[in-house]
Amino acid sequence: MARSPQAVLFMCGQNSVRSPTAAALLRHLVPRGLYVQSAGVSKADLDPFAVAVMKEIGLDISNHKPWTVADLEDWEGLNFDLIVTLSPEAHHKALQLTTTSATEVEYWPTPDPVGVEGRRELQLDAYRHVRDSLRQRIRERFAPPGMANE
Repeated sequence: MARSPQAVLFMCGQNSVRSPTAAALLRHLVPRGLYVQSAGVSKADLDPFAVAVMKEIGLDISNHKPWTVADLEDWEGLNFDLIVTLSPEAHHKALQLTTTSATEVEYWPTPDPVGVEGRRELQLDAYRHVRDSLRQRIRERFAPPGMANE
């Protein structure tokens, strides 16, 4: 059984889809007593499809400002018990950053929905799949016993 962290960082490639989605989902699941942040190896503008699919489930991420791990480190330091990486480049970076710390790193391979081609609904479905798979994984990892399958 994994220990319960008090501060969680979600990391992905650009902090524009996967990590802000995961952070918002975890904040919603455990609104108090857990510090949650997200960052990317690099940064890009917040993806409007990510905003749209989160709005579908009543969560607003439209004010999210993407930032890098370096930005976060400069702003508040990297004082996290757990870093959840969602992409290979984020996982590599997290392992580099934690070589001399007790921070736990978990790798949750998550496909990047950016670049899925086709009509708008097909693109949105790719984002929904990411959202829903992250939501399930977050429930399994962080929800109190008996609540993981709700």
